[in-house]
Amino acid sequence: MKIAVFSARRYDKTMLAEANAGAGHALRFLEDRLTAATAPLAEGCEAVCVFVNDNVDAEVLGILAAQGTRLVATRSTGYNHIDAQAAERLGIAVVRVTDYSPHSVAEFAVGLLLAVNRKIARASTRTRDGNFDLDGLMGFDLHGKTVGVIGTGKIGVIFARIMAGFGCTVVGYDKFPSPAFETLGGRYVGIDELLQCSDVVSLHCPLTPETHHIVDAASLARVKRGCILVNTSRGGLIDTECAIAALKSGQLGGLAIDVYEQEASLFFQDLSSTIITDDVIQRLVSFPNVIVTGHQAFFTVEAIGQIMRTTIESISDFERGQPLRNRIPANP
Repeated sequence: MKIAVFSARRYDKTMLAEANAGAGHALRFLEDRLTAATAPLAEGCEAVCVFVNDNVDAEVLGILAAQGTRLVATRSTGYNHIDAQAAERLGIAVVRVTDYSPHSVAEFAVGLLLAVNRKIARASTRTRDGNFDLDGLMGFDLHGKTVGVIGTGKIGVIFARIMAGFGCTVVGYDKFPSPAFETLGGRYVGIDELLQCSDVVSLHCPLTPETHHIVDAASLARVKRGCILVNTSRGGLIDTECAIAALKSGQLGGLAIDVYEQEASLFFQDLSSTIITDDVIQRLVSFPNVIVTGHQAFFTVEAIGQIMRTTIESISDFERGQPLRNRIPANP
């Protein structure tokens, strides 16, 4: 099959080509994001392969369908960037990566927590400049603290297990409780209790209309004062302006995020020589108790390898007319 691969970075080109070696698909790598303006670049391709910041809405899908595209394969687990109902109406199948190394994201979330709590990034910058003073670098022991986990799927459970290993009390909130979470000693509570009792809150739930801005002014007003908030899931879970206000007031003691609601125009590109006009992200990175990374929690050899293999397998299944195990339903 001819496949247009959008948002293709060097690692995408290398590792997707490796996964495709035995399948023989014709890959057309495009560094552009998929938008209505760039969709014509996929003309003649039966499939398009996209990533989290590509725009796969009804307008884009209509253009793709008119050009003969019959399959959209996203190199991600989340699919809030795709209008699945529009795809169904247009006869376009949509597949995703339902499972890849959940350890990659869970471990990175722990790393972010440690970095913001123990001021590791600031300390590293100081010592590079010859400053070995400890003033302003004090954190707190995680041992004995309460960690709230919102979303206890595979990643959330692994994160909780690691935090339990630190000697933390782990509480969770999820509409669909996990026996694995309870087996490791986790206890389910209501969202209000979780916010009020947790020294750390880590987000591991998908972005849906129900979870959009699950962290807003009202929820931030209920968190334990000085709480550290970690987000490695989706940027839209947090109302960033409200988080900034909570940081300024001291209600939030720290913020560590690998995702950002307006990241599509920023992440996965080098903007170091340009003027960034997004005032919100500029304000965020100005706080000494904030760490922002560019959506890299998934970025390990194991995870990327599995993502690429699963993507190629789904495309090959489609080509052969076989059932699509990783198909996204029109009404999830």
